[in-house]
Amino acid sequence: MDYNITGVFPIPIYFAKRETKLTTSEMDDIRNIIEKRKLQKAHTTEELVDDTETSLTENVYIFNTKLYKIKEFCEQHINIYAKEIINPKDELDFYIQQSWLTVTSPGENLPPHHHSNSILSGVFYVSTVENDKLHFYDVFHNLKNRISIEEKESNIWNATTWFFPIEDNDLIIFPSWLDHGVQRNPTATKDRISIAFNAFAKGIFGMPSHKHY
Repeated sequence: MDYNITGVFPIPIYFAKRETKLTTSEMDDIRNIIEKRKLQKAHTTEELVDDTETSLTENVYIFNTKLYKIKEFCEQHINIYAKEIINPKDELDFYIQQSWLTVTSPGENLPPHHHSNSILSGVFYVSTVENDKLHFYDVFHNLKNRISIEEKESNIWNATTWFFPIEDNDLIIFPSWLDHGVQRNPTATKDRISIAFNAFAKGIFGMPSHKHY
């Protein structure tokens, strides 16, 4: 019997790999950011997240003063994403509005979350662990599971979560509203280190026919 299964309204997940390894200067910048965070943690009890989850840098604008080449690489691919996927009729100038370092130490994880007040979000992986993965979560899970049927095996149609393998120098860009996270770092000694960012745009939004009076 002939049949066809297709999808509508797919969620784009954009992948790129930086071919050049991080320079000594870039690694020094990253180490300095991590050390500064450790000093801040030593002098305050106020944390962005519970220590059982993951450690974030308090500075959410690290691209403003450091790591310019990595920022440039991310911006190049943000522009490709915007052109190929969003494909705006009017010119939009996408820019990185926030950027920060995430360190997931052994035993820590980053639970599902999304980024508000942003159009695109991305992660550049500085250091990954063996068999590392970035997980995405179906935001319509509760709606679709008003009738629950246990599946024999997961596939892209029935799964509520899906993962992609990640390696050093990988860049992933996705819509900011999409829930994502990483599972527990299973290693004994190695940190998972990544640079995350949010991007917005300047320009013309909407259409005249969408105006409300």
